[in-house]
Amino acid sequence: MRLTTKGRYAVTALLDLALQPVDHTITLSEIAARQSISVSYLEQLFAKLKRRGLVSSVRGASGGYRLAKSPHHIAIMDIIDAVNESVSATRCDGKGNCHDGAKCLTHDLWHDLSHQIESYLGGISLGSLIDRQQESTLSMTQHRFLGDTQPVSLRTTS
Repeated sequence: MRLTTKGRYAVTALLDLALQPVDHTITLSEIAARQSISVSYLEQLFAKLKRRGLVSSVRGASGGYRLAKSPHHIAIMDIIDAVNESVSATRCDGKGNCHDGAKCLTHDLWHDLSHQIESYLGGISLGSLIDRQQESTLSMTQHRFLGDTQPVSLRTTS
């Protein structure tokens, strides 16, 4: 699989955007600072994301970007597709010309794996990632609140 930084950064940037208040626009500079991604790289990614209808932009002093859809309606695979990334595990990008113009012996295996990866990433939304993050944070908060004490068992004596 050849998921490059382009796909990873696009997913990270949109997750960052999804975690911000819905009624605010977020600048690429803010995302860049939080995620350690260059603004110029984000500009390239967001142009593609905007063309695909995943983000919208607002011009002006309070301008920036926001999600164009609910985070629950943006699949991770949609983001990866939008920035022209591939999750193909084949060397031939699924064309079947991997061994001197013909299918290699393992082409079908890697092709099927590619479909599994696409299906998996297509079934995960930004919203579900946010939900997981919030559940994890809540669990950690509860654990800290309760401390590291073990449950007390009540024993009765006869």
